[in-house]
Amino acid sequence: MTLTARLVNSCCGEWEVYVATGTPVPRDWPEHLFTRTSPIPTVAERTSALAGLGYEVAEGQRWEWDELDDDDTGPVRLVASVTVRLSSSEASR
Repeated sequence: MTLTARLVNSCCGEWEVYVATGTPVPRDWPEHLFTRTSPIPTVAERTSALAGLGYEVAEGQRWEWDELDDDDTGPVRLVASVTVRLSSSEASR
């Protein structure tokens, strides 16, 4: 089973990665806060954070960036996403 992990700026402007699971309540999704606004977490840091949550990037997948904006003149939020799966150690439990 694959899911989507996202790297976003939290409401406080700090970077966080979370895994969007099947639960309808986002606050129940596993998350890792990087507790900084800059720089953007590296791929290695994101990989480590996902491992701490019990997930790994699915084979052959790469982080993809997207811009979210409310209109052409407002601020742009960057969001990165990648397909993940339960880590091998979690899946064997």
